[in-house]
Amino acid sequence: MARNDQRRGRGRDGNAEQSDLVDKLVGINRVAKVVKGGRRFGFAALVVVGDEKGRVGFGSGKAREVPEAIRKATEQAKSKMIRVPLREGRTLHHDVRGDFGAGHVVCRAAPPGTGIIAGGPMRAVFETLGVQDVVAKSTGSQNPYNMVKATFEALGQLQSPRSVAARRGRKVSDILGPRGGAESAPAAEASNG
Repeated sequence: MARNDQRRGRGRDGNAEQSDLVDKLVGINRVAKVVKGGRRFGFAALVVVGDEKGRVGFGSGKAREVPEAIRKATEQAKSKMIRVPLREGRTLHHDVRGDFGAGHVVCRAAPPGTGIIAGGPMRAVFETLGVQDVVAKSTGSQNPYNMVKATFEALGQLQSPRSVAARRGRKVSDILGPRGGAESAPAAEASNG
């Protein structure tokens, strides 16, 4: 009996965690299969899911009805979420490039107030991820599947200064260098002279 209660409790916590997720429908595709009696229609959905705090995932689902295709895509997206390090919780740490098939994307960090400058499928990924300032450009394939996969390829390459410092056995300040180098140079000359 107690075991069932624990399972139920765990399920509720899982639902509470899932409830703060935001999902966006990127694209829906209608496909037709020609059969003896005529055409049989099916639907393919592409969905991006994120918690707007640095976790994001995408999924695709196919079904005979649109809601079922969206449900399948959302389930897959929730199960394939990745964590992306963000600078100050609003932008990327550094510029990255992602490629998938014929789709190529470039994502660049941006100063505060820039907003999300990205098109279509990429915008959906950044909004659900919780990025507020980013400049992104996609070249090559305009297929939403390729654009989303290329964007995830780029996001997978992001590294925070903390993780780089830990890997190299250095301090974060060694990795970043002096902040405001132009201001600190005259101060150093004044102390020497």
